[in-house]
Amino acid sequence: MKATLEIPDNLLEQAKQLALKERVPWERLVEEGLSIVLKHRHKMADSGFRPVTFKGNGLSAEFRDASWGEIIEAAYDRRIR
Repeated sequence: MKATLEIPDNLLEQAKQLALKERVPWERLVEEGLSIVLKHRHKMADSGFRPVTFKGNGLSAEFRDASWGEIIEAAYDRRIR
């Protein structure tokens, strides 16, 4: 089946260069990439994995300007107590 796709110039150029290096049609790289993405997404859907999200206003005022390290340290410090 034929399809028309819009691909960023730099991505298409990279695909064409790799195809030349590997001596395969660049369309095969597109097909392979799409196949990989579909398999990966299918696995994710089958795994039951659901991203954890919740409503809120972001970090509490106490941690708004804290580094990730400080947040982790506080989380583990509180768990130990």
